[in-house]
Amino acid sequence: MERLKPYEAVVIGVSAGGLAALEKILPALDESFSIPVLVVQHLSPNSESYLPLHLDVRCTLHAKEAEDKEPLEPGTIYIAPPNYHLMVEADKTIALSAEERVHFSRPSVDVLFETAAEVFCDRLVGVILTGANSDGAEGLGKVKQFGGLAIVQAPETAVADAMPNAAIKAVDVDHVLPLGGIGPFLNALNHG
Repeated sequence: MERLKPYEAVVIGVSAGGLAALEKILPALDESFSIPVLVVQHLSPNSESYLPLHLDVRCTLHAKEAEDKEPLEPGTIYIAPPNYHLMVEADKTIALSAEERVHFSRPSVDVLFETAAEVFCDRLVGVILTGANSDGAEGLGKVKQFGGLAIVQAPETAVADAMPNAAIKAVDVDHVLPLGGIGPFLNALNHG
């Protein structure tokens, strides 16, 4: 069945092995990709935030560190800054929070996915990638509960399969895709 409404946001959660996974998916998004992408990559709280710049030079889309109160723009990749939760507000702006850790993580995948699900409902795509814990499983469940699309990296293609396996176990996911298939799949959704 054809979708009546286009997707309005993509949220991606990733942990161990994340840099290589993001380098595979995000540069694959073509320049006409018009959906904002929000990324939580687990980072050390005091790490330098090199990830947005690292990805920006590799992607056709603009990648940047997310800023508090910033409105979501089409075709932009927003990376959660170290030691802050990345959230989406009802008016489709970004919020950053230093509230307590969730699953030992700040930023937390669950926090991003849950807030985005409440805002975008059935127009949200949630993607869980490689990682060594269960962060993201509950959040992906919320994406599904609100009618969004749930995608998980095939565990056998993940550097650390705990996060994909936890999501698959907890959620009736729509698609389990090999790492190399996720970027082309998202491009197809954008044009579909």
